[in-house]
Amino acid sequence: MYIRTIPLNGTCDGLIDTDLFLHYSLIPSVLIILGLSFLERRSYRTKFDDKIQLLNGRFGFVIPLDLLGTFNNRWTFGFAFGAIANKVMSLFSEEYLPPGVPSWARALGLLVGAIEVGLSYYPIFACVTIDNKVIGSVIGFLYTLTWFIVTVIDMISCPHGNDIDYFNKVVSEWPSLLCLVFLMGRFVHMFIKYIRIYKGADIQNDGTSFLPKHQAEHVKRLFGKPVLKQRNWFERRIYTWDPCFKFPSRMIGTTVLSLFCLYIFVSLEYSVFTEIATLLDMLAQRMEQVAPDITWSSYNESVASVKEFQKTLAVVWFSTTFLASAVMVSYVFHILVCYRKHMKRLWVGKRDFLPIKFQNPSSSESVVAIARYSGWQVAYILWGYLIMHVVQCLFGLFFVYGFVFPIMHGNALALLKGLGISILTLAIGISLMILQVLLASTFFLQEKIASGDKQKPLALNNRKAFHNFNYFFFFYNVIIGLGACLFRLFSSLIVGSWLIGRIDRTILQRGYESADMGYSTWIGMIYVDHYHNNPVLVSFCNILLTMRAEKRLKDMSSYYGFSDPGVFFTGPHSSVKARTRWLLYYTLLNNPRLIIQRKPKDTGDLDNMNTVLQSRLICASVLEAEIKNHQERPLNDNSVEAWRI
Repeated sequence: MYIRTIPLNGTCDGLIDTDLFLHYSLIPSVLIILGLSFLERRSYRTKFDDKIQLLNGRFGFVIPLDLLGTFNNRWTFGFAFGAIANKVMSLFSEEYLPPGVPSWARALGLLVGAIEVGLSYYPIFACVTIDNKVIGSVIGFLYTLTWFIVTVIDMISCPHGNDIDYFNKVVSEWPSLLCLVFLMGRFVHMFIKYIRIYKGADIQNDGTSFLPKHQAEHVKRLFGKPVLKQRNWFERRIYTWDPCFKFPSRMIGTTVLSLFCLYIFVSLEYSVFTEIATLLDMLAQRMEQVAPDITWSSYNESVASVKEFQKTLAVVWFSTTFLASAVMVSYVFHILVCYRKHMKRLWVGKRDFLPIKFQNPSSSESVVAIARYSGWQVAYILWGYLIMHVVQCLFGLFFVYGFVFPIMHGNALALLKGLGISILTLAIGISLMILQVLLASTFFLQEKIASGDKQKPLALNNRKAFHNFNYFFFFYNVIIGLGACLFRLFSSLIVGSWLIGRIDRTILQRGYESADMGYSTWIGMIYVDHYHNNPVLVSFCNILLTMRAEKRLKDMSSYYGFSDPGVFFTGPHSSVKARTRWLLYYTLLNNPRLIIQRKPKDTGDLDNMNTVLQSRLICASVLEAEIKNHQERPLNDNSVEAWRI
């Protein structure tokens, strides 16, 4: 283990270099992956297995996480994502960029750093999904415990890191420690559970069936009568719990990771703001020290303005921090609500809520969207918080300096006078716009066709007066249009900064939605989930697989262990060549007349062919004599296949 010494100048680098430890952790990580791969068996047999039968189908692929929509161990994967939250934030700050990388290759360097971080935490995810839960739980517990000990030692030896705030590292990294503790407890629970199963004290029931239980309940509910249930205020306005719908592990993990990364980002932002406030305080103190030596009369006012700005910025910053954080947290949960709403609409075939360009997305882009979504969702939440926070701070400072300070400094009457004039001008402009609508409705439209119509028909009346109306209001609408354009720009700024963290909706106008890559990722992701996790489709496939399995079970009465040409590791071990010979022997034994029709190996010599045919006639007659008391069995599909071979 790489140990650092603590310098005597007050700074601290920590007893353990966590970055160097992450580099060295790749060695045990690769060994663990190879070991877990040895425990896994492949579903289908290859030529390599026929040559080396000692492996018996081992060295299969290890799956760290099924991003297509697994519903097992959802919170375990969620806390596993939370354990790597601090490393994800380090990736955003490019801390794992290899040194000496040229500027043109920074993207490749970041890719190498991301692969390194993913490989170092790969065993934690793989130990949850491996079939051998006992060995996986032991290895996962030891590997998680190692990372927990290293993180605790690093926090104790250097709690402040490289920042001014003394306990900054403790504040920012305790969520990862909490997730590591949860994972260790989960691995202990997994070990005890499967030990009891192996001893026969418990029954294995992991819910790993092809058709999840909640999807089966959803299909059953479709066949039943709809039940009208009275909902309370929370269910009507915020969220209604549906027992037949579960969020996949990807959505749970992304939610946990987004919340933890947002917390770490806010804590780091607080450290940066503390440094800025310290610099402003030092500037104010320095200006006060040199104030007696300056004869400039307005200097004292400048010092007071700096101190006033420092206090104002602190109040506005902290108040907007809570507001922006609350909005982003609500976005994280609101995206889950939108995910369920969009999925249910797609299940019933409704696509009109999507733009026309996205109603039939590209298959390749949709597959890539699954890999992009989690990382992009976290990035959108962090950038959305930062942009929203900055905009809110600017508007907060504008409100304080535009309204609060003038009132505090005795300029309330001037403020009210200017505000009244602005409001009156705005009210007159809006009134004239409303007046145009009233004139058009009263004088320039024909009467209602029927008394029950809600509005008049779009048929002009008094055309000459209408043309004069258009001519004179044309010049005024030029001036009104300037204000409307500025209002449009202001509204776009507010709405864009407010919704920048929402990946489930686009902030671009109609026709330009394809330029929003985040929204395209969201659409591709929900389409992949729709095609792979539609309850009706999964139930239909489950019925087909069940019927196919029942048919195979009937056929296995005569061909036990050899009836399924794709599965080789469920029954007795045999090679493809041995299986083919057995099917050929069994077919010829039950159908001796086929021996005569078999093609000889050597077809060049006519005498040899006659000799072979005579010998086969004798063999066929002998076999017919042996089974003359048995009814000749018909050829099935496997017999025809073997006969052709």
